[in-house]
Amino acid sequence: MAPYACQPEDSRGRLWPERMSTFRSPWQRDRDRIIHSSAFRRLKHKTQVFVEHDGDAYRGDYFRTRLTHTIEVAQVARTIAGALGLNADLAETVALAHDLGHPPFGHTGEDALASLMAPYGGFDHNAQALRIVTRLERHYADFDGLNLTWEALEGIAKHNGPVTGDLPYALAEVNAEWDLELTTNASAEAQVAAVADDVAYNHHDLHDGLRAQLFTEDELAELPVIGPAFAEVDQLHPGLDRMRRRHEALRRVFGVMVEDVIAVAQNRLTGLQPQSAQEIRDMDGPIIRFSKPLYQNIKAIKSFLFTRMYRAPSVVVERTSVTAMLNDLFPLFLDDPAQMPDHWATMAGSAPDMTHRARIVLDYVAGMTDRYAIAEHQRLCSQKGTG
Repeated sequence: MAPYACQPEDSRGRLWPERMSTFRSPWQRDRDRIIHSSAFRRLKHKTQVFVEHDGDAYRGDYFRTRLTHTIEVAQVARTIAGALGLNADLAETVALAHDLGHPPFGHTGEDALASLMAPYGGFDHNAQALRIVTRLERHYADFDGLNLTWEALEGIAKHNGPVTGDLPYALAEVNAEWDLELTTNASAEAQVAAVADDVAYNHHDLHDGLRAQLFTEDELAELPVIGPAFAEVDQLHPGLDRMRRRHEALRRVFGVMVEDVIAVAQNRLTGLQPQSAQEIRDMDGPIIRFSKPLYQNIKAIKSFLFTRMYRAPSVVVERTSVTAMLNDLFPLFLDDPAQMPDHWATMAGSAPDMTHRARIVLDYVAGMTDRYAIAEHQRLCSQKGTG
């Protein structure tokens, strides 16, 4: 690995000391704990864009979920990290954990819970991911959480950049227990995970939007990067079947993004010559990023997706519906914790004040899958004439 990569032997270790594994590095062990966690399994039935429901099952089975998105991010992260001489295991670990804190119903669910939690310290999915891996996963005899390494926790907290200002309470709690140096950059590996997230969702949201018939290939061909990709496919494979043409074009878009990130990082690393992972953290800005021209092109693609996909009329209707579900469920559990499963009801019922009770209710609701939230709303609210 490169000198600026995170080296396993230099890890700051775990909050609760453990014996080193005889055959796994610290970050291979972190990765495995994340994959075997309950929160990771629940990503299977959490929304990326389209809410899981009983509509068009054939088409719906092809849409990305939080789990398939996470797997794609991890794959991109390993590719970029490997090309740059970074620690691919740490990059993969951060990628696999980055969405653990997402509630049901994607960003719509996050917006709803942030509003509901405003009187009690707010809600942020990155902070909630840290809460999950440090407190809410309760399987081990010696500690709560997964007892991940400092580098993994740092990556979850800071992969989108330094964290300044008022901290979400869940992040503040973790940082008070173990200083994650929030005002510096994350490691290059965590930065790779963040860029891999952008690459993955920009790519697969184009696929999913086409499958959902929210826009057409001809409309995409008007956009930068995507238009030249379709033109290249048409030149090389005239008359290609529509689905193959779509796939060939969008995989070229994917390749452009990955190759751009690698080329920019290689150029900057060659010029700056960092000699340690800490030098990466202490830089003025991120070392892993898109070139300025591609960044502007991606902004145009994101703007198109926002208008035509994330705020498409059919998606807005769905957003309104699931927001109403959470607006029903959260106050119901807050007022009557006995409506939650016994373990959660006991914790919420014995909370010292309403803020602590709200945070326990949040942990329960945020951990729900889409289909479980829908089923609970049907069970608890339809009979009362709400929703």
